[in-house]
Amino acid sequence: MNWEERLYLTAHPVAYPLLRGVARRGPVVRVPGVGVVVNDASVARAVLMDGQTFRKDGPGSPGELWTPVLGPSVLLNMEGDAHRALRRRLTDLFVPSYTEALCARVLAGPLERLTGRLRRGATIDLVDAARVMAGTVIGEVIGLEGGTEAVYRDLFEQGERIVSMVSLRTRRLSPSQVRWAREVLDPLGDIAAKSYLAGDESTVMGRMRALGLSEDEARGAAGAFFLTGTETVATLVPRLIALLSDHGQIRRVAADLPLLDRAVEEAMRVTTPTPVMLRSVHRQATVGGVGIRPGERVLIATHNCCRAYGPFDLDRAHPPELRRLWFGAGPHFCIGYPLAMAQIRLVARTLLGAGPLTITRRAAARNVLIPTYRHLAVRAGEAS
Repeated sequence: MNWEERLYLTAHPVAYPLLRGVARRGPVVRVPGVGVVVNDASVARAVLMDGQTFRKDGPGSPGELWTPVLGPSVLLNMEGDAHRALRRRLTDLFVPSYTEALCARVLAGPLERLTGRLRRGATIDLVDAARVMAGTVIGEVIGLEGGTEAVYRDLFEQGERIVSMVSLRTRRLSPSQVRWAREVLDPLGDIAAKSYLAGDESTVMGRMRALGLSEDEARGAAGAFFLTGTETVATLVPRLIALLSDHGQIRRVAADLPLLDRAVEEAMRVTTPTPVMLRSVHRQATVGGVGIRPGERVLIATHNCCRAYGPFDLDRAHPPELRRLWFGAGPHFCIGYPLAMAQIRLVARTLLGAGPLTITRRAAARNVLIPTYRHLAVRAGEAS
């Protein structure tokens, strides 16, 4: 068993074997209690591109999960004209030039300290380091001032606990889960609102105000960014380094950093940071030969779609239907993609530049939604 399979089985000891078992039953399968499961990348992309038939604001959709927590006006629970209008206003929020400058500025200190420790021969837990850095960036996005490593670590852990309330069968959060999530998110919304009202256009919240978003929309966006913008980066960085190490590619990529983008894309295909995506069916349709009715739920098994192309291979070309499917497609393609990629590239480039990395110990994490390492200890230098 390779480590990626171990991560999934540790996080989801029952659901993961079932998910992989469904993949063997065909490209589209109706599973009682779950919905219509899509295991094929081409079919998945067609579903994601059809925002009229397959929506995020109906029964069994992400909207049903997160609207009670985040409010009605965040991109992940909207459709139609309102969604298009809000997305247009946010189009320029995370352009690559801005996200790269933001990450370079807020991560300069943490990365300098991390590099210094590696070069002095220290052993680093990449899981903890990645969590702190993800918390640092999202803290900057929502307007948190004067944070410490402990604060950023706690910020990440709170988001992880909220997201981990969701399983493959979850259709809605219980009232007690909603109350607990709001207790975590409301203070962060207050921080975001303060930054929004200050109107400083060098900040993300200030830019939202300049783009014409209301205070409530900015608060909701801050909560959505917090829930979706930390785990993707924090889980991917350790898994990227582990995949490169396990496949003997660390020295190759470190010596040829233009390969890094290809390595990140292939690592995302294998790890699939969004293992499943949900849509609610709003009108009669046929998906991969399977007839579906309004009110049914479609579960896109992104992980099955991506893993159908084989194990990690740095020289693999991704076909058009697979391209960045883990970030979605069509009207709901992840608006935070440039921010996630800027952070991943910067952190990975810094780690690889510190010298060949050797993994000294690792363990898989339990009770998490996105499979990850509990710890991944590395040091600079060849294995002894």
